Amino acid sequence: MKLTFLGTGTSFGVPQLGCGCAVCRSPDPRDRRTRVGAVVETDSGTKILIDTPPELRIQLIAAGISDVDAVLFTHDHADHTHGIDDLRAITVRRAAPLAIYGSSETLGALRSRFGYIFDQSIKPRPGSSKPEGEAKEVVPGTSFRLGGTDILPIVLPHGPTNVLAFRIGSLGYVTDAKTLPPEAIEQLSGVSVLVINALFMTEHPSHLSIPEAVAMAKVIGAERTFLIHLTHRTLHADLEAELPRGIAPAFDGLTLRID
Repeated sequence: MKLTFLGTGTSFGVPQLGCGCAVCRSPDPRDRRTRVGAVVETDSGTKILIDTPPELRIQLIAAGISDVDAVLFTHDHADHTHGIDDLRAITVRRAAPLAIYGSSETLGALRSRFGYIFDQSIKPRPGSSKPEGEAKEVVPGTSFRLGGTDILPIVLPHGPTNVLAFRIGSLGYVTDAKTLPPEAIEQLSGVSVLVINALFMTEHPSHLSIPEAVAMAKVIGAERTFLIHLTHRTLHADLEAELPRGIAPAFDGLTLRID
């Protein structure tokens, strides 16, 4: 299985608009972070997109990915969904709508904001096109199979709302979580690679901090852990030097092989 990090930054992105801090001015390309998204390619060759961040078109082009077979949504916040129209360039080359997986709440919000994508009665005018998606509701704690791989949605708190983490084979993908309840830790136990959000060094009301993410990673015990949803408060090189062995900041474009 292969994992490609499309984006690894917070909702502001890095550099942050209007900021002249050392991180935003950093010449290190690893400090240029677009909004969070990823692609998982299973052993069967199925490409699964996780979220549709606003820079999706640019991210896919940079990663050399021209097609995906399905989309998993973690939740409905703008930094994870507002690139959804970029799926048009993919679905226009498909014979059937693209499978889009999410919780009932997330799919409901997407239908409300982007109804034209899911309503097959809405036809594009001659000479034009639109994204075409088929909503597929998932139930937290109930596995489903995609591309020959079992996928387990895991519900996590994100401030006053919930997000879905996903266990995809031996990969655990967690973003925007405030904490990992005991049941979630049990469901992620045994993964070889863990991806987990880590915002600031200090606490935040709806996201894991970097120390909290490190603590959770140690509990789960994956061979390799990668931090995402990083901000302009931390230089990549500095954070990399400070983290314990086996835990590292991810960066846009990083690709991993997962056995």
